[in-house]
Amino acid sequence: MTWNEFMELQERVDWGEEFNFDYKEEEYWISQNTDGYYLTRSRDSSTQEFDTSKDLFEKGKIDGKYLSEIYKDIEW
Repeated sequence: MTWNEFMELQERVDWGEEFNFDYKEEEYWISQNTDGYYLTRSRDSSTQEFDTSKDLFEKGKIDGKYLSEIYKDIEW
């Protein structure tokens, strides 16, 4: 994923779209409902919850790294 694609992903999530992606051969979901935004690992349904999409992208982590640190390795 390029930086521009990552920025587009952030915008689209903010608009209400949901996405799945792979990172290190694991599937993840970015989803939302009226209570918040979620980053979920499919294998075990491990979920991080956030109040806003901005929080998800600023505070969400996979393998101890922020999404902005691993975006180059995300496949979607």
